[in-house]
Amino acid sequence: MGSSDEFPEGTVQNVLEQDSLKWVFVGGKGGVGKTTCSSIMSILLAKVRPSVLIISTDPAHNLSDAFQQRFTKTPTLVTGFSNLYAMEVDPNLESEDSIGSDTDGFMSDLANSIPGIDEAMSFAEMLKLVQTMDYSVIVFDTAPTGHTLRLLQFPATLEKGLSKMMSLRNKFGGLLNQMTRLFGIADDFGEDDLLGRLEGMRDVIEQVNRQFKDPDLTTFICVCIPEFLSLYETERLVQELTRFEIDTHNIIINQVIFDEEAIESKLLKSRMQMQRKYLDQFYVLYDDFNITKLPLLPEEVRDMTLLFFLSHLYVVKILVGNIDQRFFVRL
Repeated sequence: MGSSDEFPEGTVQNVLEQDSLKWVFVGGKGGVGKTTCSSIMSILLAKVRPSVLIISTDPAHNLSDAFQQRFTKTPTLVTGFSNLYAMEVDPNLESEDSIGSDTDGFMSDLANSIPGIDEAMSFAEMLKLVQTMDYSVIVFDTAPTGHTLRLLQFPATLEKGLSKMMSLRNKFGGLLNQMTRLFGIADDFGEDDLLGRLEGMRDVIEQVNRQFKDPDLTTFICVCIPEFLSLYETERLVQELTRFEIDTHNIIINQVIFDEEAIESKLLKSRMQMQRKYLDQFYVLYDDFNITKLPLLPEEVRDMTLLFFLSHLYVVKILVGNIDQRFFVRL
């Protein structure tokens, strides 16, 4: 493939037309533009759905920067919309209250000692909250690939943690009761309450996990850039998503330098040739995916007008390379 004309122009129209979708994940390697892409997806979905919620699960939140509006862990209406809401959730902070705030003692300490259980509980609490809200579709602006894959493992983590705690309680429950009476400690120090919460969270996360594995309800959009590490990370992500039985058939390749005769910079020409090699590989590896390319811009995306313009490129089959690049600067 020698020129950008030879690449088939893909769009995300298939996602917009799938009315049954409830969960849309947007993820990839750090620094590839996941927040920009998830923000644009939420804008597009808001045009065809009654209500849309975009959630950032990345501790390094950028949604507020992208929309130039402050968001918190409570859904907030995005300025300029009547049906698009946004919220930012930090699992590291939320997990501090997820287990130990209401239940003190040995079982609470034990729960917090299980690797990943705090994040699993936090994620389950968030999903429980989201399920009580009447949103047509929910977009996840996820953390970098490693964190996202761990998020998808939360159902197994919660199940493992609950099983371990139940096993230890059955083995040592009598001994603990004797010790509490011996030392005059209150009989109720949170085991039943904690186990009840874990059981409730497991039910919620198992229900959502079934939805995540339903291609009619869930899809994952992979975001990348035309470089080796990003290609490698995308392949890893696609393989893991397949292992978790989560549907994925869209890839967005960001920061593409399009073939322009007017380009005089040797650096840009060199980068463009390098990108060409990896674009070829993307199209060979993912010939059955919908691949959408977005141009490298001269400035960061922190403007609603620019988000609206980029959203147009997601659904219209045009040769972006023929667009006057000065237009982006004017925006």
